[in-house]
Amino acid sequence: MTTGIVYMPVGLAILAARLRQVGHTIDVIDAFGEAPNRLRDRGDLIFRGLTADQTVARIKPGSIVFIYANHVVSHDSVIEISRACKGFRTVVFENTQAVTAYSLRRLQAVFHDAGVEFVLTGEPEERAVELLRAIEAERGVEASAVASSASSVAAGASVAIDGVGTRSSGVLNYAPPAKFIQDLDALPFAAWDLFPLKNYWKLKYAHGPFTSKRYLPLLTSRGCPYPCTFCVIPETNGRKWRARSAKNVVDEMDELQKKLGVSEFHIEDVDPTVNDARTREICEEIIRRNLKVSWKLCAGTKMETIKSEETIELMAKAGCEYISISPETGSERVLKLINKPFDYEKAKRWIAKMKKVGIKSQACFVLGFPGEEPRDRELTRAYARELVRAGVDEIALFIVAPIPGSEISKSATPLKGYQSYSEIHFSPKWRSDYAELNSFRLKLYRSFLIWKLKYNTLAILRQPFDFLLRRFHTKMEMAPFRALHTYFMLKGWTGDRAD
Repeated sequence: MTTGIVYMPVGLAILAARLRQVGHTIDVIDAFGEAPNRLRDRGDLIFRGLTADQTVARIKPGSIVFIYANHVVSHDSVIEISRACKGFRTVVFENTQAVTAYSLRRLQAVFHDAGVEFVLTGEPEERAVELLRAIEAERGVEASAVASSASSVAAGASVAIDGVGTRSSGVLNYAPPAKFIQDLDALPFAAWDLFPLKNYWKLKYAHGPFTSKRYLPLLTSRGCPYPCTFCVIPETNGRKWRARSAKNVVDEMDELQKKLGVSEFHIEDVDPTVNDARTREICEEIIRRNLKVSWKLCAGTKMETIKSEETIELMAKAGCEYISISPETGSERVLKLINKPFDYEKAKRWIAKMKKVGIKSQACFVLGFPGEEPRDRELTRAYARELVRAGVDEIALFIVAPIPGSEISKSATPLKGYQSYSEIHFSPKWRSDYAELNSFRLKLYRSFLIWKLKYNTLAILRQPFDFLLRRFHTKMEMAPFRALHTYFMLKGWTGDRAD
């Protein structure tokens, strides 16, 4: 299930590589990637890729099935595949490195009700190895693993591993993750050889702006130290930030360029620049090797962690082409409610510097945070205009929804009205105030385009040509193409139906 935005399953690819590294035979069924133009629609929800039955039909008998619960919007697909996996031992594991993911511990019983035996939370790489070892010991035979990027299912053995939930005689058993991987360099590089990469590249759109013929996502760090209350990351990472070394990151870029001809990299870390010295080391390592690569901070970063204009200059010199930041709101009062620090003046200076050195920039805002008032939204509008004047290339406006695991989802008066967890995304039509918030959002997008035409006329005039050439320098440029492609599939003019 999808909102139309394409996220390549980097977490699944790393887990597959780790299980293969310790000797397991791995098959990947990338249910979206195998058939991205196959579509089913169910009202406001769209399913793309293999159906649950088609996915399960590819699983070899006797396999242990790992299903990847990569994003909350995909929850219904995860449940469908879980139910279809009867007869297999199954493990559902969570995506700990995306703000669009969700905490599986909060839905443990839901997964068990769908037939899942093990619910694996926290970083999966070492826990999956332990879990397979326990299952092998229990059944006394060598285990093989099958992974699906559409969802995650777990089977049940009598094991006690931190972060792994089971149910016995109706009683839930679960202990929260007790540890995080500290030496990320010890993990193998993502096993992209197991995935149908060409199907992703043929789409010509991605999560981040896609300007070349091939791209791949990278995770260079994990976690985030900040406590934003609408975000799931504080729960799934315990506000711990860990990073790969600069050499290890650039080694992966180098290897993917040589083996797969990939020179464009989409950084999917939730906060990659926490350590400014490491950011500079990555840049210096790319430059030292004379690697001809481009890279984009597609999932965003905490703007204040970029310490100087010199760092921005170095990033541009090393091939950085896009940076997303998140002011969230123009209201200091709402910032305090969100529990997020943000330096409004520094952001404007950094945006202006990015424009000067040729790095495209995005500013993300959230609307409808509990306690927000109309006057707060007007402050957001005013600050967005200041950023346009400073040179920001695009804005993104999200309406807040209670992602399971976020602090606002645990509130005594949480946002309610959704019928399915897959409806928890950034256009929550079930919110009673959705019409008001969406009207403001659309008006602000229109205002943004007018402001950009005034302050950056050339960029607006170039966009029709970028659209025709399918060279997208921002997500906003890519969005119409993605929407048009989805519309054609819904009309049956391209792709095929799986109804």
